[in-house]
Amino acid sequence: MTYFTSWEEFAKAAERLYLADSLKCRFVTKYRHCDGKLSVKVTDDKVCLQYRTEHAQDVKKLEKLTGHLMRHMASKEK
Repeated sequence: MTYFTSWEEFAKAAERLYLADSLKCRFVTKYRHCDGKLSVKVTDDKVCLQYRTEHAQDVKKLEKLTGHLMRHMASKEK
């Protein structure tokens, strides 16, 4: 469980992980106000991708990634 240092790498890996098996993929965010840190974790129980930041501008990037994944979820045909 290593942390990515680049948001772009993390976002691409998270999207690939979701597209590989959407039913097993989980997306978790955690914010610790006392530390001012935002943690994002995407896992399918085999692969765990994590990203941690202290920068406020990364919240917009997180919103963009969440919206992108939600579009994939909404357009999924069964």
